[in-house]
Amino acid sequence: MTTSTAPATPAETTVRYQRGDFLFATARRALLAQGALGTVADADPRRLARSAAAELERSGVPLAVGVLPFDTGPGASSPGHLVLPRTVHRAQAETPAAPPAADLPAPAATRRLPSAEGHRENVRAAVAALHDRDLRKAVLARALELEFDAPIPVEGIVRNLARGNPRHFTYAAELPGGRTLVGATPELLLSRAGDSVFTTPHAGSMPRSADPETDRANGEALLASAKDREEHDLVIDYVIDALRPFCRKLDVPAGPELVSTPAIWHLRTSITGELADRSVTALDLAAAMHPTPAVCGTPTVAARDLVQELEPFDRGYYAGAVGWVDAAGDGEWAVAIRCAEVAEKSMRLYAGGGIVPASDPDIEYRETIAKFRTLLGAMGLDDSAS
Repeated sequence: MTTSTAPATPAETTVRYQRGDFLFATARRALLAQGALGTVADADPRRLARSAAAELERSGVPLAVGVLPFDTGPGASSPGHLVLPRTVHRAQAETPAAPPAADLPAPAATRRLPSAEGHRENVRAAVAALHDRDLRKAVLARALELEFDAPIPVEGIVRNLARGNPRHFTYAAELPGGRTLVGATPELLLSRAGDSVFTTPHAGSMPRSADPETDRANGEALLASAKDREEHDLVIDYVIDALRPFCRKLDVPAGPELVSTPAIWHLRTSITGELADRSVTALDLAAAMHPTPAVCGTPTVAARDLVQELEPFDRGYYAGAVGWVDAAGDGEWAVAIRCAEVAEKSMRLYAGGGIVPASDPDIEYRETIAKFRTLLGAMGLDDSAS
């Protein structure tokens, strides 16, 4: 395996990406992995973490890259999938955004799963189930299936995602079966560097507006929303409980901060910790945390069962995790949202939202429209496609 620091900037690294590579990039740093010396796969993320650590030690390859699926329970249909790359390029610097890609083709056909009213009905059913099944939260998604007459230029989508979302983690990863997972997520599941752990749970959201006054009011309304604060607190409690067994110290702010993407306002809490045992890797921590209530609900098993009952599709790697872990145990894993799974001439986009007792079906539906904008914007499409 070879490792290099060229190309010299994150933007150049993103431009160099070709379908089949692994990319994990922000405007300030990037990792591009190419080729495969081997793979590690397992439906159980904890076993996957142990196997990855053993394979990295055996092979001498410095890191592994890949994805975790949404469903990591018994009988899960999609395995966690890691690649030991042949070549790794790293870049770190503050740079301008990547140049825009060429225009992308318009889809020949669009299918919504479920329909707009179907999603509203699912929200109503989920709110009723929260009481009936003693759930505190469930996360419901819908999907757009787009068909094209020509092969999809994945490289152009990735470049446009990086340019349009410079504060996000832009990612691309090959999946079993020849599909590619592409996206730009605002949410870091966790990072580990030595004995330092960092995570930025997001929960609670509100669409942005092109009108500055409306946009500012939306952000202020989100920060003051009891419904969204409840949703956020559920995630924070879960993350603390997941990390506490591994950390001798956790630093948790008293309340969330308001942050934004080009399409969405979010509530975010930045949590730092100090590992008690350095043998615990970034992938071990990701396996312990995933899936959080931000993408599944709580309690986890009951929420996941409800999601699978109501959603008319298999999530696959949507709402999973994407990232890397090295031989020293350091690494970064991001939540795989604002994404699509891309085949040769078709792709499935995903968007979801957290459902709590106070959720309104119309508001939840509009939230998914706003979240689709990340991928649709990278393809030159507007909200009418969603």
